[in-house]
Amino acid sequence: MRSRYLDLDDRTQDIAERIREYPEIANDFLQKYELSWIYHENALEGVIYTLQELTTALDSPPLADVTTVGALQEVRNHKAAIDIIRTEAQAKKPKMNVSLVKRLHEALNAGIQSRGPSEYRKDMPLHRAYFHEIAEPQKIATLLPKVLESADTADFRQSHPLHQASKLQHGFMQVFPYTEGSGKVARLLGNLLLLHKGYLPCIVHSVDRQRYYESLRLPEPTLRDLMLEAMENALDNAERFFSEAAAARSKRAAR
Repeated sequence: MRSRYLDLDDRTQDIAERIREYPEIANDFLQKYELSWIYHENALEGVIYTLQELTTALDSPPLADVTTVGALQEVRNHKAAIDIIRTEAQAKKPKMNVSLVKRLHEALNAGIQSRGPSEYRKDMPLHRAYFHEIAEPQKIATLLPKVLESADTADFRQSHPLHQASKLQHGFMQVFPYTEGSGKVARLLGNLLLLHKGYLPCIVHSVDRQRYYESLRLPEPTLRDLMLEAMENALDNAERFFSEAAAARSKRAAR
């Protein structure tokens, strides 16, 4: 595992250098990466958006068509929540607390009439996408701060950022504070830690949806392995993207 972490770190640094060296290519790459991020995040929750729906939601002004406005708002909200963690990741020490959790959950639900206020769940939902064991409602207010406070311990801070992201996300999902949106918030918090340390966000692809769900029923290292594979796959794609884009640019220049 240590050698894979070292490889991950080296390749991440290489991509960071390419982003600095080729700003135009980097801009295209980062835009596509964020679209992929939003697509797969929603697919993990069982909601599939087309590329047209994603680009329309992010590039167009709000529409009055009631048949599409709900989906567009969901996508815009997700982008707003991503922007929150990107901003927070730039801080010297990100604030990993209940206020941030509530802020992210509110951002995800903004403007959606069917969603109520950002309150902890009050029951044990029978029908839900996630099927791992979750905390009893009366324990959420006590357990959630403990999970978040664990990110401020010496052992946590000394561990690899991927380990941090996996541990925080796994612990958050065992609490599962919200009936809707807990998964998205958990993964946003994990990616906040990765972004803070200069890594690409971890995108678990929709093809691994069932495997992701299963990892939450098992000890945390299972989720960590899945996230490591996802990040390695992202670096594979990033390296290919930059190599192909640079080769195409050189070919055009030679004409």
